[in-house]
Amino acid sequence: MTALLVAVTAAGLPGSASADTNNNQAHHPDRWGVIARNTIGSPVAALRKGPYGPFGVTGTAASPPYGQGSLGIEVANNSTTLTPPSEKVDFGNEVDFYGKHLLGLRRVGFHVFQTGENVSYGGPANMPNIRFEIDPDVTSTDDYSTLVWVPNASPVTNGWSPFLDATTTGYWYLTGGETSCNQAAQCTFTQLKASFTAVNARPTIYTAAVGKGRDFMWIGAVDGLRLNDYIYDFEPDGVKVRQVR
Repeated sequence: MTALLVAVTAAGLPGSASADTNNNQAHHPDRWGVIARNTIGSPVAALRKGPYGPFGVTGTAASPPYGQGSLGIEVANNSTTLTPPSEKVDFGNEVDFYGKHLLGLRRVGFHVFQTGENVSYGGPANMPNIRFEIDPDVTSTDDYSTLVWVPNASPVTNGWSPFLDATTTGYWYLTGGETSCNQAAQCTFTQLKASFTAVNARPTIYTAAVGKGRDFMWIGAVDGLRLNDYIYDFEPDGVKVRQVR
């Protein structure tokens, strides 16, 4: 993953094109996978071909936005003995984003393969998420929170969505309520950043992931996760890294 990490300066996350050429070892596609400690039940998050279609669908909605594959995700809503009984899965990278400055994030989002069945299970907003485990740096005693992006309903059902831009659509929140952005008072991307600067915090990242749960059953796919100037293309033989120029 050529320069996502080592090339980062004080700006934080990936995107320093000038430093890309000397850091070929900085991207590690083999470090992406299911984050076991963040998985509940027996969900599926697996690299796969397609999905293509379904029948009658044509154009960009009919095939993955990059390459031939995607990340297939399947979670059930009533399959564990826990409360709630629903499953959860995160597919991400626990190593390569560690220590990077969250406020350096400028572009983020992905493409989703949504189905009508998923809408029937949980409504139009039944969608996968992007999650960052972070050190919020708000107090000296609180060094952990999960930052979650919840997308709006996909504009395409039974096919692939266009790029869903997390900087302009959907909402964000922190699970620990460290700033004014929490599950009861969700924020835009701009408000999220302002909530940290308002308390002079410099949050850093532990992990980055896409996932689903714990709420409604969902069976679909994700592709083209974008983090600043890099797109993570989920393919059957691994995670490919594409630099946006």
